[in-house]
Amino acid sequence: MADTGLRGAYQFGPFQLDVRERRLSRGREVIPLRLKVFDTLRVLVENAGRLVTKRELLDTVWPETTVEENNLNHNVSVLRKALGDRPTGEPYIETVPRVGYRFAAPVEAVGPRTAAAVASAARARQDIRYCTTGDGVRLAYATVGTGPPLVKTSNWLTHLDFEWGSPIWRHWYAALSLHHRLVRYDERGNGMSQRDVADVSFETWVRDLETVVDAAGLDRFALLGISRGGSIAIAYAVKHPERVTQLVLYGAFARGWSHYATPKELEGRRALRSLVRLGWGLNNPAFCKTFTCRFIPEATPEHERWFDELQRVSTSPENAARLMERADDIDVRHLLSQVKTPTLVIHCDRDQQIVPERGHELAAAIAGARYVSLPSANHLMLEDEPAWPLFLEELGLFLNW
Repeated sequence: MADTGLRGAYQFGPFQLDVRERRLSRGREVIPLRLKVFDTLRVLVENAGRLVTKRELLDTVWPETTVEENNLNHNVSVLRKALGDRPTGEPYIETVPRVGYRFAAPVEAVGPRTAAAVASAARARQDIRYCTTGDGVRLAYATVGTGPPLVKTSNWLTHLDFEWGSPIWRHWYAALSLHHRLVRYDERGNGMSQRDVADVSFETWVRDLETVVDAAGLDRFALLGISRGGSIAIAYAVKHPERVTQLVLYGAFARGWSHYATPKELEGRRALRSLVRLGWGLNNPAFCKTFTCRFIPEATPEHERWFDELQRVSTSPENAARLMERADDIDVRHLLSQVKTPTLVIHCDRDQQIVPERGHELAAAIAGARYVSLPSANHLMLEDEPAWPLFLEELGLFLNW
């Protein structure tokens, strides 16, 4: 392919690569790639048909940084999987042993007007709707993507609209909606759902999930529970075993702080709830840092800003404290032996918000559950950390991607 100098957008096979938007897509599906993986593909595509040496790739993708060749090999492996490159089919990326790689598929440079159309078609949009619970609470839920349904239960701090573009969550939703019709919702008192609610309890959280599932018209679906959403997912799966095909529990727990913390820890927890009632949403850097460090200790300043703002827009001080209190009282240990759904338990090995022991407890008590430990200190995994592609690989194997 001749060098067009556009360095804008390229088409090969069913794929579109938009360099300016840093997006790889297939039709309307966006394929999430980590930054350096994307850069590796960009260099190969921009030099399609030419052998690009390993040294050239290393110098271009990691300028002014010394990295091992294994990093490059890993990137190419991830790209081959993303492109569906198989030994029996026509490869996109050819390996020249000990020398480098060549992008073998025909590549067409896309003009600016066509590039805009490609980007518009590839950008997924969520569909936000409302439903009402049996006790009259209005709930907002969103769907995006196509394929087998996957429902994400509510968890601490959500806002369907705000978090859609957040670097905290957007890679989660982009990856999950590639293979599924993803359904998520804001629980009562939170996000775009009704905030002035009288009754907030674990039982209402389970009923909220039931309401959303029925409103979305789902019959059978996989269920993803993140953090305290895992307890809600467990209760639903036990109550409706005929509807849940697979159960994924990430960073989850069976019992809240009230059931295992020491008296000193409980005193600290009560103090934190008081601090929430006083300092929530006031843009106090010290207060915000308290929460960010617990959930995402390896956050960049950008992640910290987004997480702080999510705290402000998602709920009121009183509701935030109430949600914390109800979460601390959770106890579904008696339900674990009743889970009959195939279950995958995933936990980050240095998670300080929900320590790994809570995940061990789940996997040990749920018959046949598989436990996966990921190398991360973050409670919410970020897109650029090594644990993220490992998470997607394990999730894909379990959900049959």
